[in-house]
Amino acid sequence: MESLVSEAFWRGRRVFLTGHTGFKGSWLALWLHAMGARVTGFALPAEPVSLFNQAGIGDLVEHVEGDIRDLAAVEAAMSAAAPSVVLHLAAQPLVRRSYIEPVETYATNVQGTVHVLDACRRVSGLEAIVCVTSDKCYENREWVWPYREDDPMGGYDPYSSSKGAAELVAAAYRRSYFGKAPGPRLATVRAGNVIGGGDWAEDRLVPDIVRALLGGSLPQIRAPQSVRPWQHVLEALSGYLLVAERLAGGVAGVDSGWNFGPSESDARPVSWIADRLVAAWSGAAPGTGWQDVSGGEAVHEARLLRLDCAKARTDLGWRTALTLHDALGMIVEWHKAVCAGADARAVTMAQLADYRERCAALALSPGALSGGGWSSATTCVVQPPTLPGMAGKVATIRPRASKSR
Repeated sequence: MESLVSEAFWRGRRVFLTGHTGFKGSWLALWLHAMGARVTGFALPAEPVSLFNQAGIGDLVEHVEGDIRDLAAVEAAMSAAAPSVVLHLAAQPLVRRSYIEPVETYATNVQGTVHVLDACRRVSGLEAIVCVTSDKCYENREWVWPYREDDPMGGYDPYSSSKGAAELVAAAYRRSYFGKAPGPRLATVRAGNVIGGGDWAEDRLVPDIVRALLGGSLPQIRAPQSVRPWQHVLEALSGYLLVAERLAGGVAGVDSGWNFGPSESDARPVSWIADRLVAAWSGAAPGTGWQDVSGGEAVHEARLLRLDCAKARTDLGWRTALTLHDALGMIVEWHKAVCAGADARAVTMAQLADYRERCAALALSPGALSGGGWSSATTCVVQPPTLPGMAGKVATIRPRASKSR
């Protein structure tokens, strides 16, 4: 049975949200506000062009500008907020930037996580901590099998390894300080590549395409054959909120790691996304609306990454309510509406309301919408990505009880 995010749980609840000026944090701040939560946001100043500024989110939450690399600032803000739930999203989130700024990346993603978790130790009445890492936290072997929550942490590049290290930090804090009554409980959450309206980050596929289309130029695509688990930002956020609710409710086993990714058919190559997004925007034929710039010097980026979300489906009742086609349509709708003068907050809140209606419909009739999540059956067939040397291959996903690959 589908589990819905509980508005009653969040109404009036004090929430400390790091990273609320970022793309995901802005969507989450709006959702929490819509449910009546009392949100204190702690983050670096927003970029001039950002969903945070476009939607006026600073008017809806207690907005505190600060750096999670500053332990004293984190402690002061968290103490003043006196939260019952902490949602830690603040991060340096870009793979390519991590190659240029590795020290900043580790300081933010690893030491910043230490600061947030250590500040949580001194908050009276805190019930739940959700630490957001990334699907890239896993030791990626570039194989067709999706990664499970108990697979090894790792990471080739500074960003990915910083997220793997953040997972290790969270595990150590969980074992050493949290989970003992009456103290808080801690979980980590790992989402696929989230997309949605209002994302303006550099070196991300969808924002790069949108900027090019708005500027009347041809989008440039670096790695058209790379496969990612694409999903709308609201799908991941629904998982985060469900985990927080279960932690606060004392549900056994929730204080662990969780994957939140799309249905298996929505793990698609970059070229597929580019074709559909450009076609939805301008009607260009597949392969004609963007330029392949994958040649020449390039930093290493994973070519194949998928998530196994059977645990979230089975233990949380989490499901996806949107297909990838839905998500791309929502992105085009959002950007065209806002660029035409529509109020960004109103457009965002309308999409949030529509998403919640879809989730409610799915709860009433599980087969009515996209089923979502990776199959928890003993084996299933996966359509292999189009990568050199892999054409025509088929893989089976082994049961969760099996530790071997």
